Parts: sequence; C-alpha cells; structure tokens
Amino acid sequence: MRASNYHLNTLKEAPSEAEVASHQLMTRSGMIRKLAGGIYSYMPLGLRVIRKVEAIVREEMNAAGAIELLMPVVQPAELWQESGRWEQYGQELLRIKDRHGRDFVLQPTSEEVITDIARNEIHSWRQLPVNFYHIQTKFRDERRPRFGLMRGREFTMKDAYSFDRDEASAQASYDRMYDAYMRIFTRLGLTFRAVAADTGSIGGTRSHEFQVIADTGEDLIVYNPDSQYAANIELAQAPVLIAERAAPTAPMVDTPTPGAARCEDVAAFLNVPLEQTIKSIVLASEPEAGKVQIWLLLLRGDHMLNEIKAAKVPGLNAGFRFATESEIVDHFGCKPGYLGPVNTTLPVRVVADLTVGNMSDFICGANHADAHLVGVNWGRDLPEPEFTVDLRNVVEGDAAPDGPGKLAMQRGIEVGHVFFLGSKYSEALKATYLDDTGKPALLQMGCYGIGVTRIVGAAIEQNHDARGIIWPKAIAPFQVVICPVGFGKSETVRDTAVQLYETLAAQGVDVILDDRDTRPGVMFAEWELIGVPLRVTVGERGLKDGVVELQARRQETATKVSPAEAADTVLAMLASL
Repeated sequence: MRASNYHLNTLKEAPSEAEVASHQLMTRSGMIRKLAGGIYSYMPLGLRVIRKVEAIVREEMNAAGAIELLMPVVQPAELWQESGRWEQYGQELLRIKDRHGRDFVLQPTSEEVITDIARNEIHSWRQLPVNFYHIQTKFRDERRPRFGLMRGREFTMKDAYSFDRDEASAQASYDRMYDAYMRIFTRLGLTFRAVAADTGSIGGTRSHEFQVIADTGEDLIVYNPDSQYAANIELAQAPVLIAERAAPTAPMVDTPTPGAARCEDVAAFLNVPLEQTIKSIVLASEPEAGKVQIWLLLLRGDHMLNEIKAAKVPGLNAGFRFATESEIVDHFGCKPGYLGPVNTTLPVRVVADLTVGNMSDFICGANHADAHLVGVNWGRDLPEPEFTVDLRNVVEGDAAPDGPGKLAMQRGIEVGHVFFLGSKYSEALKATYLDDTGKPALLQMGCYGIGVTRIVGAAIEQNHDARGIIWPKAIAPFQVVICPVGFGKSETVRDTAVQLYETLAAQGVDVILDDRDTRPGVMFAEWELIGVPLRVTVGERGLKDGVVELQARRQETATKVSPAEAADTVLAMLASL
C-alpha cells in the first residue's frame, strides 16, 4: 500500500465531546467519523483494525468448532414477546414498525433468533453438540452514548450460541469457549483478566467477563494477587468483618446530632469510628399491583450498597426501586438523613449486611430530625433482621474469598462475556430435541459475546501516549511504515525505500510506503498519532553513512542498520514486538 493511493486525513484537534483517549485519538487519526450520537462511520484505517480483530476472532472460533452463520439485524417482535424480553429488556431495545404496522426490533443480541433456528433445525440428539456464531451489527439505544466506540449505540459484535443435550455437555461447551476467548485476547496483544461476573439481562447461571485492563475502564475488577481469583465488583463476595456478635455494653440513648445527616458527619460529631455507624437505604417493591412494600437495607457506615446483590434478596429479586421521600416519611416519620430500624412508623422489612448482623452497640438514625440512637443492639432494642446477607461492595484489603491473601482492585473495560444459559431460552421458546430414548428434552444453551469494535477502543485506552496510539502488532492498521525523507527529490532515497517496501510486502509484511513527500516532522508525527508499531526512515543523510533507521513505536531510541540488512531486521523486530 502506498500512502498517496490511500485515504489519510488526520486532525490536529479532537472534537469537544471526545472525553476519553480512544475517542480523541480515533477521531484525530481519521479512523472514525461521527454520523449521529453513538453512531460512527468506520474510515479506511479504522476498518483495517476492525477486520484484523474479526480475523483473529473468526480463526479461533472456527478452531474451537463453532460454525459461522449470519442472522439479521432486524428481528420480529413476536420472538421477543415469546421470550418475555419485549418488555423486560427496557428502553435500550429499539422497537420499530414496518409499513404494515407490525412490530420489529433492531437487534441488541440474538438469543431469540438463534433459539428459533435451533428449534426448527435441531431434532435429534445426534445433531448435538453444535455451536453457531456470527459477526454482526448490533444496536442498543443507549440513554447517553459516549466515549466513542466504547459506549456507542451501533457496534459490531461476535455472538455465539452453543446447544447441548444436558448440563454436563453444555458446561464442556462453555469451557471450550472460555479457552477460545483466552487465546483470542492473548493473540490480540492485550493485557486482560477473565473475571467471574453477574449474568445481567442475558440471564443464566454461570458467567465470566473478559476485561481489558485500563485506568479509564468503567468496571471495577477485584482480584487476589496471590491466586487466580478475579471477579467483577458486582459479584465479588464480601467477607464478614466481625466474626461473632459481642454482648451489649451500653444502653440505647437518643442523642442529638444537629445537621449530621451522613454517617461521616455523625462519626465526626460524636468522635467515634465510622465503622460504628450504620447507614439506612430504603427500597420499594411492588409484589402486587398497586401495593408497595418498603424495605430497609442496613450497611456499615463505611460501606457501599451493591445493587446486584440486593436484587438477589428474596422479595427484591422480582425488581425494586428506591423509595420516594413521601414513602419514607410515611414509614419512618422523618425525611432521609436520620433513618433507622428502631420504632418505625409503619412496618418495614429489614435486611442487614453480614457484617451489620454481627455488630453491637452501633449507631443508627433515630427516625426524627437531628438525632441518632447510640448503643443499639439486635435482640434487645430491635428484632433480628429478616435477612442477613452480603449486600456490600468489597473494598481493597478485604480478605480474599478463596483462601489466603487480600483483595486488590483495578479498572477494566469489558470486551467479552460468556454465559451458561441452561434452558432459559429453550424453555421459553419450546426448543426441544428427541433424546436417545426418543423423548423430547429441552436444549441446554450457552452464549458467548465479543465486542469487536469495543476491542478497538479498549486497545487504545490501554496503549497510547501523548503522541498518539500504540497498537499491538496483531491489530495495527499497518505493521510497518516506511518514511522516505525527500522521496520526490532523491532517486537514491526513492529506490531504496521502494525496494525495501517491495521486499517486505513480498514476505507478507503489512507495510505502507509514505510516498507523499511530506515534511519529515509532519510525517513522523502523523504516523506516531496513527500508531504503526514500526517505522523505517530512509533519508539521504543516513544513506550517505550507509544506514536506515528503524524506530519501534514503544521505544525511544532508533536502530541503525544497512539497507541490505533492513528487511531481515524489520522481520526480527516485528517478531519481538
């Protein structure tokens, strides 16, 4: 490829709405152009990267025994209504009508369609196991699309779906996909972690996320540096910090705390550790139409509620919301800030975090303004909680749940997710097969997604500097750029550069020759912005000394070699990157 025949259009400045490095650098380097909020055109450079990601994904999926097909972007509403997700999925599901008034969706995922295919195509146990995948455009109507390809509305995803006879074979399919994902992200040249995760709106009973490590990541990953344990903070199990409840040592006293509505303020006002306070979080559920049930969740003052864990509490697992101020006043007799579980105006269902369940002589709101109760104890001053469960986010330094070691945290960007679904969709859509006894049985399913375009953004978030992108070799738009200084003025420079270009191209190197005769400083800055892993500079001054310069994007110093050695040295340097 010659630059004069290619489309390169870099920008000096990023658009004002570009908040993260990947959005800024992809726009500046000419890889994407915004069409609408969360919708982008992939320009030639960006598409080259996407196609390289797709190629690695496709190779590993095929090697793992998955079979490629292609499902449509537009899907009929009937399938989503049959699965129950027409209403459940929420506003991210873009619902549309055709000219006949029939309902359709722009697919955010394809569980319904693939299950429909399976129930019509798979009839016998002899056809199992099978794993279908496709790489296709998806659309999720994000409320606030941002961060370029990281949180767009339209994107490219690889999703795969396995079908098996029973849970044991389905788990084996899950493990094959897990291993394939490990190979994919390793080949992509990314630093990543596979972490246990919540199944979310997809459903199922087993799930792992693949997280690219980056300081700008939206997800918080919890891991044990001394073991293989890793989990998304949503799923990470919090230890009980108090082994057993101590006996009361003080009476309960209603104590003035004027203006101290937060646990931190209460602790400072009373000159006690924050760990002695309890925070109250009020939720509402509606188990019956029109009937509201109020819940009081209690956590230690220094801890944060994990809503995913709260959603697993019996009674809250059907859905909840935060209570309104009027509901709070009705049940507690005061506004938020001084709430507690003692002497509520109306009955509430009390759920305590595991650590709170073992606390004694604690401090909580008194249910009237500017006051807290000091020296509160379970059993003596209030009934035992209805449930005592893990409700909180873990914090750095908590004991690891898998044995010795303390938990550490880092930020990550989710780029892949694998789920064991079981019969969630096959039961809803009546996808059965005849087993070896001739009886119908539900197909056991797994699903496996990779955000192809998100990987591109995540790779940049992990690999960039002040000058621009630093691509991993496997997915760089070009592996090598040859930069002749004075291409149009010096025949020696031109001949040397062209000969090296042709030699490398003949050996399968993805190389581009910048034959535009651009000024050296501008040319070098542009390719550093684009992030090509290896640059070869051919200049008249260097050729007089018998050398060309090889500069790896990640290195500060150049390597000088003779033109005759340049091709072999390029191959050796690429192999080491």
